Amino acid sequence: MFERFTKSAKTAIVTAQEDARELGSSSINVEHVLLGVLAHSDADLKALLAAEGLTYEGVMAALAPQAKSEPLGEEDAEALRSIGIDLDAVRESLEATFGEDALDRAIPEERRGPFGWGRVAVGHIPFSKDAKKVLELSLREALGRKDKTIESGHVLLGILRAPNQTTVRLFGGPGHVHDLRPKVHALLDRAA
Repeated sequence: MFERFTKSAKTAIVTAQEDARELGSSSINVEHVLLGVLAHSDADLKALLAAEGLTYEGVMAALAPQAKSEPLGEEDAEALRSIGIDLDAVRESLEATFGEDALDRAIPEERRGPFGWGRVAVGHIPFSKDAKKVLELSLREALGRKDKTIESGHVLLGILRAPNQTTVRLFGGPGHVHDLRPKVHALLDRAA
């Protein structure tokens, strides 16, 4: 199937893997494929998506982990106390069992990734079931349109045909997903 992908569509898929790794994901999900499309589509498709409020930088920022490595604060400790958990006692127990620096050692080492320093997963990252479906749907979209190659626009149509909850949120809701499909088809028609 990948032999039908144009260079930009292939690069979008490679970028999806890099972005999944950068974001610390254990699999390549639909939102990572969307990031790849946003990074490596032609100018007209990027402009269409930007007009819909979707840019690579904006989606990357929306998907970036929000302060996961920061320790729990006083508000968190109070919330845990309200359900019977003493955070200080938990910390003392962990340090007694695993050593005084156990909590510091639990934070993964920072590595140099494709977009700078950060916590980066290494090794092969598989496609999720939903991301595989999106790639299959992009082929079906191209075949349905009688196009000979699969372009980034076809990959976007696959995403719009089977979005996950994250991508629906990124697009601004199911109505926006529905409204964007004909605009992408029109853009592909003009390019043909």
